[in-house]
Amino acid sequence: MQALAMENKRIAFHNLGCKVNGYETESMLRQMEAEGYQIVAFEPGADIYVINTCTVTNLADRKSRQMLHRAKAMNPQALVVAVGCYAQVAGAKLQEDDAVDLIIGNDEKSRLPERIRDYFKGCGGRFFVENIKESRRFEELPLGGGGAKSRAFLKIEDGCNQFCSYCLIPYARGRVRSRDPEKTLEEARRMALEGYREIVLTGIHLASYGLDFEGDAGEEAGYGGPLLSLLSRLNEIEGIRRIRLGSLEPRLITRDYAQALSRIEKLCPHFHLSLQSGSDGVLKRMNRKYTAQAFLEEMEALREAFERPALTTDVIVGFPGETEEEFEETLRFLEEADFYQTHVFRYSRRSGTAADKMPDQVPEGVKAARSARLLSLSRQRQQAFEAGLIGSERSILLEEPLEGDWWLGRSPEYVKLKIRVADPAPGRLVSCRIQAENLLKGGERDAGED
Repeated sequence: MQALAMENKRIAFHNLGCKVNGYETESMLRQMEAEGYQIVAFEPGADIYVINTCTVTNLADRKSRQMLHRAKAMNPQALVVAVGCYAQVAGAKLQEDDAVDLIIGNDEKSRLPERIRDYFKGCGGRFFVENIKESRRFEELPLGGGGAKSRAFLKIEDGCNQFCSYCLIPYARGRVRSRDPEKTLEEARRMALEGYREIVLTGIHLASYGLDFEGDAGEEAGYGGPLLSLLSRLNEIEGIRRIRLGSLEPRLITRDYAQALSRIEKLCPHFHLSLQSGSDGVLKRMNRKYTAQAFLEEMEALREAFERPALTTDVIVGFPGETEEEFEETLRFLEEADFYQTHVFRYSRRSGTAADKMPDQVPEGVKAARSARLLSLSRQRQQAFEAGLIGSERSILLEEPLEGDWWLGRSPEYVKLKIRVADPAPGRLVSCRIQAENLLKGGERDAGED
């Protein structure tokens, strides 16, 4: 491959997967932009394609491979770079794939400019995947970001120590590694200066933030203590008007903890608690460390501390051995829990996990039927929650224009709304008394199945 002049290097990025991946993709993009590369759309014509891959399900693996091959097809002479989770766990397989030129693991993303520069010089090799299980450092990346100066993602944690029986993420991301609070606060201040008004804290297992810190700042501070301390300090940053949490571990939420959260003025009343199943038998096989009843009590603690918070969740259907009775337990649990939204996943068999070896794997047709029933319930509950906002006053963060003179925005509960407002701009916060016309129609809402 011929070396290219700096001003001619056109680079395109494509992101797959979670909000953490989204933050990292934005950070890598900024790195390359600072190096003088021209950022272009993920279309034919780029000289370099970087795909931030995902491996959470078999479908994610397949999408990762498809995007790598699509990139090479768009320009056979281009440099195609696989980074991220699928590159981490399937790096050996990718080395045999002619569509992939560079393979970069999850602890090497900050070195993307160097790896690409060396590749064009012909002196750097093509495989950079370390043993993630041995990593104990949080990889610092340049300032991340979000959409059009409205909402910015801020990664504060990486890795997971939970080892749920169905999940590959600990093998793709390694052990818990937390970002230094001072560096986190420094980035949040820069985001405020750039014009972002809402920050979303992200991590692979956010509730474990700080447990790897030494001494009083770590495990001695208690589960969730370092996160609560960080939230309190973020709350003081001028210019940041909202703080939103990503996914939380259900076991974190006690009544005292929920009350402490409610005293953080800028924290949005929107909490994503990953349930996975409403059946104690299935939860035990999943190696989830709580019961359905304990989960309900944690939800009740949040509802006592916040006025009508938006509670959302994830559920896996068709886990190995899930009987019809166990599925019905989950359905009844969801009816009682009354979530705002439920994201439904069909169990994906992953080689290398404990669940892969479990007997009584559930047929795909059964998974599909169960998923459809949960999605139907989720749509009903979503509509009911949103209708319950009618007549209330809400602060709306404007995001982007829609057709006509409508603008898309979100309430503190993360409900998408469309409103008309004088002098709109991304990132502007406006007050609105919600009417039926502000609610999005069914086709405009987020899909529920992943």
